[in-house]
Amino acid sequence: MASDPKVHAFEEVAKHNQTKDCWLIISGKVYDVTPFMEDHPGGDEVLLSATGKDATNDFEDVGHSDSAREMMEKYYIGTIDASTVPQKRVYVPPQQAPYNPDKTPEFVIKILQFLVPLLILGLAFAVRHYTKKE
Repeated sequence: MASDPKVHAFEEVAKHNQTKDCWLIISGKVYDVTPFMEDHPGGDEVLLSATGKDATNDFEDVGHSDSAREMMEKYYIGTIDASTVPQKRVYVPPQQAPYNPDKTPEFVIKILQFLVPLLILGLAFAVRHYTKKE
C-alpha cells in the first residue's frame, strides 16, 4: 500500500475513465488499475463500466478470490472523500391518477366487449327469424 495515502475527490476519480487511465472506488479506497487493464480476467470493459461510481457492489457481486483482494493492494493510491460521492438515486415511482372505473376508456372497452357479441347474436337471430321460410 502507499505509505502516504491521498484523499481524492469523487470528481477527480471520475475523470480517470479510459483504458490508459482507469481509477476505481472500492470500499472507500481508490485504486489505479490502469496497469491491470489487459490482465483482468473479465476484460477491460468490466473495469471501465465500474468507473465514475462507487464500484464496491460490482466488485463484491462477482465474488473475487482472496488472492485478487491481495493483488488490489499494489494498485491502491488513496481514499475517497465520502462527502464528494453523490448520493445513490432512490427510485421514485411516477405519480398516477387514482383509478376510477366509471370514467376510464378501459371501462368502455370492457362494456363493448360484452355488448358487441350480444348485439351480433341478436342480429343473427333477427335475420334468421325474418328470412325463414315457412
